[in-house]
Amino acid sequence: FAPTVAVVRNDRWGRTYEGYSEDPRIVAAYAPRIVEGIQGKLGTPDFLGEDRMIATAKHFVGDGGTHDGVDQGDYQGTEAELREIHAAGYPPAIAAGVQTVMASYNSFHGEKMHGNRTMLTDVLVGRMGFDGFVVGDWNGHGQVEGCSPESCPQSFNAGLDMFMVPSDWKALYRNLLEQVRSGEISEDRLDEAVGRILRVKARAGILDAPMPSERKNGGNWDLLAAPGHRAIAREAVRKSLVLLKNENGLLPIPPASRVLVAGDGAHDIGKQSGGWTLSWQGTGNSREHFPNGESIFEGLAAAIESAGGTAVLSEDGAWSEKPDVAVVVFGEDPYAETQGDRKHVDFDPQDGLELLRAFREAGIATVSVFISGRPLWTNPEINLSDAFVAAWLPGTEGGGIADVLVAKADGTPHHDFTGKLSYSWPALASQAEVNIGDDNYSPQFAYGYGLSYAQAGVVPTLSERSGLGDGDRPRASDLVLYGDPAGSWRLVLRDNGGNA
Repeated sequence: FAPTVAVVRNDRWGRTYEGYSEDPRIVAAYAPRIVEGIQGKLGTPDFLGEDRMIATAKHFVGDGGTHDGVDQGDYQGTEAELREIHAAGYPPAIAAGVQTVMASYNSFHGEKMHGNRTMLTDVLVGRMGFDGFVVGDWNGHGQVEGCSPESCPQSFNAGLDMFMVPSDWKALYRNLLEQVRSGEISEDRLDEAVGRILRVKARAGILDAPMPSERKNGGNWDLLAAPGHRAIAREAVRKSLVLLKNENGLLPIPPASRVLVAGDGAHDIGKQSGGWTLSWQGTGNSREHFPNGESIFEGLAAAIESAGGTAVLSEDGAWSEKPDVAVVVFGEDPYAETQGDRKHVDFDPQDGLELLRAFREAGIATVSVFISGRPLWTNPEINLSDAFVAAWLPGTEGGGIADVLVAKADGTPHHDFTGKLSYSWPALASQAEVNIGDDNYSPQFAYGYGLSYAQAGVVPTLSERSGLGDGDRPRASDLVLYGDPAGSWRLVLRDNGGNA
């Protein structure tokens, strides 16, 4: 069930972190590479070989562009926008040989995709040339008008080849057979779906393969948390970090520093991993559930101590000996589909802000490590931070953050920042839809923004006017200075409604 090739255009959506970018060009570039990583390269002996799996491009189509960013909601844009933006990842994924495509929960102008024959059959199979099979999402067919999880000939006739039905499959099976006998579903359509599924299984060697436990790699537990796999994951962490601010060159943290690591995300691998981790929403996880993982604090402590410094964990920010630097790790708590939807993009919790304010009043330099599945309005937190790093969801390899934030014993960085924003960062808490190419494009940090040690930049005091109305967040000014990757600047004055 990967890759997700949604092009996310509204960051209120709780599945934003499953996508790669607001830019369809990035999604179109990533899609075939992820497919090849899972399935192997089409046309080679490795394709769907013993070390490979069957990939799924999902969710077809428009899930990243629903009205107000509502999960399983309605896509109300034009067909041209649906084609040019939201479907951008499918042709290259199909060209790379993706074997399954998952239908989306969302609707297209009120018509559920699980029952949309125009999209599932005419477009996906007919125009795009997809020759694998179409699989449904979890009871997604039950949302089609006139259907239930136990019965949905409409979805099958529209082009869904395999239902994803978790608990009502026996009733669905009986009803489908009866619908074929009655002629409501044609035998040709049934044969077509069965043929598509068998064709994919034959390509993957499943029809001739022994039980999974007897196949290559079956029972090879050494592959779990294998050193090579962890090394790649750690590399991905350090390359995905985006430096938004680094006042007075605070980073990298100098050798022999006394560092206080604070915040509720400092030593919480569940939080830094996010949703879909061990549990559906990623909640209820504790440190012992990740025996081979490394928290952000653990990674920082190892790097700081190797550079001759000391690191102390204090999630509430209390200290007895004044530190040289405080690293505050905070951000979104784990969530997955639906529960992650938001009414706005203001980062609501005040815990991180309070810690930053306390450290500022004590004269302690601060580095914010912000954990999130999307860009969020954090101007008050950025203003109180000497350095601010968008760490996204680094997962189990917390040491990847230390690889970039902490200097070697000689004072030089282990690695520089290379990450750039693939999502525009909002200038207002009400600015859920801010995408490269928009008319009147005015983000806080533009698509492609990202500082580095080699290329520093100045971030002025940011406006703390949220745009949500009185009483939502502290406000400082209405005058905002914007910068873009090309180095140009402009001043924007906003009215009381937050309009530029």
